[in-house]
Amino acid sequence: MSNNSAILNSPRQRAYATTNEPALRTALFFPGHGVQRKGMLQPWLEAFPKTCKPFVEEMNDILGYNLAEIIEEGPIAMLDKTQNAQPAIMATSVMILRVLEQEFGFDTDKRINVTLGHSLGEYAALVAAGQLEFDFALKIVRKRGEVMAECTRKAKEETGETFGMMALVCEPEQLDALTAAVTEWLSYNAEGTRDDSSHSPAIRQVTLANKNSRNQIVLSGSFQRIRELLTHIREFGGHDPRAVELKSRSAFHSPIMRPAFEYMKKVMTPDVVKWPGKMPTVSNVTGLPFDSADNLRKNLSRQAIDTVLWWDSIKYLHERAGTKRWLGLGPGKVGRNLVSKEVGRSGAKGGGVWSISEPREVEETMKALDETEGEARN
Repeated sequence: MSNNSAILNSPRQRAYATTNEPALRTALFFPGHGVQRKGMLQPWLEAFPKTCKPFVEEMNDILGYNLAEIIEEGPIAMLDKTQNAQPAIMATSVMILRVLEQEFGFDTDKRINVTLGHSLGEYAALVAAGQLEFDFALKIVRKRGEVMAECTRKAKEETGETFGMMALVCEPEQLDALTAAVTEWLSYNAEGTRDDSSHSPAIRQVTLANKNSRNQIVLSGSFQRIRELLTHIREFGGHDPRAVELKSRSAFHSPIMRPAFEYMKKVMTPDVVKWPGKMPTVSNVTGLPFDSADNLRKNLSRQAIDTVLWWDSIKYLHERAGTKRWLGLGPGKVGRNLVSKEVGRSGAKGGGVWSISEPREVEETMKALDETEGEARN
């Protein structure tokens, strides 16, 4: 598959956990598409009006329309539209960080050593790391969402098929074999040896969109094609993974999103990246920290069509960069669960995995971070 081969053949970036670099003890991570829910701003507006009301006004002003009203009042079908869901998730994640900073005195620059985000969450991570400005990131996330929605509309119009993403879940010891079987099927299909699909448009393809954890990968594309793949690997590959349709009606991280990739290449001009920023950010495309402004621009653009190497990112930080503490900010618990699958819920001494998606979780989490601060440095 072309996007995977591009990843495998790209130069590997330097690791930060070396004898010359401090360990990245504390990571801040953000969730991706699908965690949006109606009314998710209201608890924050009620609990922290001094910070959240101005933030919501700022969000609406940047976008030029009342996204907050859509988040709070719906209808849910409107919020679930890619061009609304993605800026809503990204902005809510950044708003929670602002609450910690302005209401609790949380010094992000001193207490966080590295950021990362799952797919869409990478934009919030770059904002938190000081590598992108919030207003610019929010605008491009909105526009990118519009482009992605149009990609899906055109694909459905041309084929009459339904597009989206499906997670395949198996036992950890079976993941490598399952991934190999999927990759083999995709390569075989793409070569045209089975149905001449090499002459088919990109919208006819299925791709490996995410490597999420030790027991989960995600496929993206036409559901009809995904089901063909599942039938094949069950009948001929000896695999029977649990298939879970994700809360998405778009085939993210697949060839049909190429217009989004082209849009990102256009808007990611050299002047919009602040390098090196306040701390490193791990790239979804490589599973390693961005190592230059040009690398950031290139790989943030490629993220629209390439595989999200989330599991590789977590393993890099956990096994090589010395990360002990993980703090997730944003709606939902999907991000925390994916991290916990790899590093465990308690971790080593002075470590842990925490997430804040509701105001009631703030004080307890801040207390836990304070209590483990000294131990995490040892």
